[in-house]
Amino acid sequence: MKLIIAYIRPEKLNSVKQELYAAKIFNMSVTNVLGSGRQKGFTETYRGVVVEVNLLKKIRLEIGVNDDFVQPAIEAIKKGAQTGKEGDGVIFVLEIADAMRIRTEEKGPAAMG
Repeated sequence: MKLIIAYIRPEKLNSVKQELYAAKIFNMSVTNVLGSGRQKGFTETYRGVVVEVNLLKKIRLEIGVNDDFVQPAIEAIKKGAQTGKEGDGVIFVLEIADAMRIRTEEKGPAAMG
């Protein structure tokens, strides 16, 4: 079992969700976050004042999957999020020690769905 964490552009969320659904991956958590990476932000002028924006809006996806779905999930996220420009995001894959579905008390891979 793995936990996939992906940071993507906010405007790419719908295309990433569509790709995940096409790959039969429906379980996910989505969070609005602020962050900076290689993109480093930008400066803009607001009412005559130069403002440095170094924390950019991103979307954090968390997806728990069984091992068979790791590669399809990564490919779906990559296909839906990629623009070829800096700031497309990053994907992390972490090992999950255990999982339990609260309603049924299923444990391990059965709890992942």
